[in-house]
Amino acid sequence: MLQDGSTQLLCLTASSGVPLFTRGASKQQLPFSVIGSLNGVHMFGGGQGVALSCCETEGGGKVVWRVFRDSVMLIAVSAGGARSGAGGSKEREVRLQRLLENVWNCMVLVLGQDELANVRNVERLKRDLRSCFSLIDQLLEERQEGILGSLTHCADSLLPPNPALLQEAVDSFAQAADSEFGCLVVHGRIATATEKWWRLAPQEVVLLSALIRSLSASGSASCDYPVFLPQGSPTVAHRLLRFQLLPGADACVLCGPTPSLHGAETGPVGRFWSPLVETLRDCLAVGERCLPGSVSLRPDVLALLLINRETRRSVSCVRTSTCHSHGESPPLSKARCWELLKLFYIFSTSRYFNQEETSCVSPEERAQRRNTEDFVLGFPHQPQQCYLVTEECKSFGLQTPQHQLFLLILPSVPTFALRTVTTQTLSDILAGTGF
Repeated sequence: MLQDGSTQLLCLTASSGVPLFTRGASKQQLPFSVIGSLNGVHMFGGGQGVALSCCETEGGGKVVWRVFRDSVMLIAVSAGGARSGAGGSKEREVRLQRLLENVWNCMVLVLGQDELANVRNVERLKRDLRSCFSLIDQLLEERQEGILGSLTHCADSLLPPNPALLQEAVDSFAQAADSEFGCLVVHGRIATATEKWWRLAPQEVVLLSALIRSLSASGSASCDYPVFLPQGSPTVAHRLLRFQLLPGADACVLCGPTPSLHGAETGPVGRFWSPLVETLRDCLAVGERCLPGSVSLRPDVLALLLINRETRRSVSCVRTSTCHSHGESPPLSKARCWELLKLFYIFSTSRYFNQEETSCVSPEERAQRRNTEDFVLGFPHQPQQCYLVTEECKSFGLQTPQHQLFLLILPSVPTFALRTVTTQTLSDILAGTGF
C-alpha cells in the first residue's frame, strides 16, 4: 500500500471524519476506504471508552492517532522497511507522535486556534489549510539534513565566530523595529537572538525557524507574514518580518502593526546590518559544521548532537571527511549518519534519559509520555550515560544537569574508550564556545 519507510499523514474532522487533507512523500495515496476504516476503528474505540493511540500492522507498519481540541484528528501511517532508517517499533512510534504534535502546532501557527477548534465551514477550512502544506511537507520529508528541531524540540543553532557583534546588532535591530523578539538565521539555524525570542516556548522557536526556512526557500528578499504562537498567542496574530541580508542569512522580528515592511527594510535593516557584511560572511562560512573553527573535534567522531537543557538550544553536525568506517563495514553516507544520529537520540531519550517537558506539552501528551516510560521507571536511578554498538558505528550518550551529548563514533574505537571520547568532546565544545 505504501513504499517502504514512507509516511502518510491524514487530517480529518474529529466529529464526522470528513477528510481535510492527505500529505506524504509517497505518490501512492491511501484509498478512501482505508481512511474511513482508520477513522472508524478510532471512533469505535472511543465509544467503548478506549483511547486508541497506536497500533502495528502485520507487515511492520505503524499507525498513530491523535485528536486535538476535540475538533481535528491527525493520523500518521508509516510503512515498515528492512533498512529504511525507520528504526524499531518504539523509535517509529516516538517519531510519529512527535510528527502529529508538530503538524497540529504548525496549523495553529498559520491559521490560529479558533479556526481549527471551531470548524464552521469545512470547505473553507480545506482551502485555508493549503497554506500550511509547505511547512507540513518540510516536517514530513525532513528535507534539510542537520535540522533536528522537529524531533528534539530544541532550536537548531549555529555558533558564530563573533557572537558579541551579532548579538548587539540583533538587539538594536529588534528595538528599532518596535519589537523585543528578533533573531538572525544562518543556513536555517539560529545564530543569535534577543532574550525575549529565547523565552518563547521551545516548540514555537522550532516552528518559527521552520517557517523562516520555508519563506527563505521562496526566493523573496523580504516578507511580512501573519503568525499565531501556539502557546503564547494562539488566537491573536503577530507579524513575522523577514529580511534576506545575504544568501543564507536572514534577519527576522516578531512585531505588531508597526513598522511597515518597507519602513523596516529601508531603515533598521541597512543601518544595523550593512556594517556587518564581513561578519555575516564569516558566520556563513561556518556552514553545516555549526561550530566555529576554534573548536577542533577528534577525528574518530562521525557525528554529534549537543543539547543545552536549560536554553533548549542544540547544535549538530556530521563530519563528511570522516563519515566512514574502517575494516569490512561499508562507508556511511552523510544521510545515513544523520539518520543514525536521530535514531540514537530517540533510543536514548525513550529508554534511558528523561525527555524534557516544555510548556507546549498538553496534559494528554504528558499522560501518553508516562505510558511510554515504563522501561525508564524500571531503573532505581536516573541513567546518565548509555551506549550502543552496531556494525555501522558505535554511539554514546551523556547527560549532565545542563547538557545532553549524543555521538556517533568510528567502530574501530574500543568500547571502553567511548566515555572518554564523549566527555573530551563535550569539554572541548564548552571551552571553545561557552554553549
